[in-house]
Parts: sequence; structure tokens; C-alpha cells
Amino acid sequence: MIIEIPTPEGPGRLHVAPAETPRALLVLGHGAGGGIDAMDLKLLAGYLPGEGIAVARFEQPWRVAGRKIAVPPPRLDVGWTAALKAFRTVPEFTDLPLYLGGRSAGARVACRTATELGARGVVCLAFPLHLPGRPEKSRAPELLAPDVPRLVLQGTKDTFGSADEVRAAAAGDPGVRIVDLPGVDHGYRVAKAAEWTAADLRAELKTQVLDFLAQGRE
Repeated sequence: MIIEIPTPEGPGRLHVAPAETPRALLVLGHGAGGGIDAMDLKLLAGYLPGEGIAVARFEQPWRVAGRKIAVPPPRLDVGWTAALKAFRTVPEFTDLPLYLGGRSAGARVACRTATELGARGVVCLAFPLHLPGRPEKSRAPELLAPDVPRLVLQGTKDTFGSADEVRAAAAGDPGVRIVDLPGVDHGYRVAKAAEWTAADLRAELKTQVLDFLAQGRE
């Protein structure tokens, strides 16, 4: 199901995978360098509906318009927020507990807007803590801003901030749960010498996200 929604930034698209008897709704945003067909986003959209979680992947207006460069973060928030508020008026999805998430820049958007949108939790897939080689320009305040649980699935080889770097940045915030992905980079590619395989990574993503959403509904 594809729903095109007007926003102040232009039309955005929600690619919705409904569940037969949904118990919650997870809305995912894509990164600045890719779209909704990223491996992790497609994986969760294909898996979670069978577990009672409806999934909607939001395609930002700049991608819908065919542009190759993302708009600045405040404008990402504008398009995302407007689209989700409109989407929540659809009767099938209005009353479902809402969770937000995304890959890279999409995780930042989800964190920045979680409070306004009333999310119960945030799923961060490869949170970009800083630009490669620029740890002094930390985005930790965005990760720490929500007052709801956050799950961070972070590669140990992520040049935008390894799992250990994110753990150090989030120290003292009991609401942040960080899961190490051994030998995995920012794009969720598994190094040849890693102890994991790509299949191991996919299994871990499904298990950890489903467990996080289940705990939030308890």
C-alpha cells in the first residue's frame, strides 16, 4: 500500500505494510544517501507485519521529487511530521501505539520528533553520532532528547560512531539500549573477517527490534 501525502516540503510517500491484526505501528525513515529500499528497512517491513506490527516506510519529499541530495535536517523534520500527523488520521492506524525509527539520518529525525508525535519508543538503525573523522561534532543531544526508550543497533566498525562511541555518549541515560553488531559498518555491511555473516545480522535485527517493540507494549 502506497499513500502519497502532501507536506510543506512537497509530496511524501508512505509505503505501508499492514498487519492482519495489528498491535502497534512502526514508522521508519530512510537515510540521506539512500531510500526506503535499504536492506534493514525492507527486512523489517517484510518481517514485522507477520508478528502483528504494521510498518510504514516514509519516503521523504526530496526523494519523491527525484533529487539526489537531502534537504537540511529541519526541513526533513517538517516533511516527516506533517506526513505522520496526516497518516495518523487514517482510522486503521489512528489508535495503534506508535513507534518511530529509521536508518542513519532517519534515526535522527525520529529522535528529534518523537516527543511531538507521541511515540512510545524509537528504533535507531546505525545512528550517525558524528561525521567520519569528526567526533567533536557530536549529535548525541539528538539521541538523548526523547524521554521514551530508544534502541540503537550499531556496528562496531561504523565510522559515523561505533557501538562503543555511542555507548559512551549515552552513558547515564537508562532509556538508551545499545546492541553491538560485530564487524558491521554504517551501511550494515559485514566485514569478510567478521565473526558474523549477513544472515546473522538480519536475524539479529529482526529479533532485537521485535523484542524492543514487545517490551514497549507490556
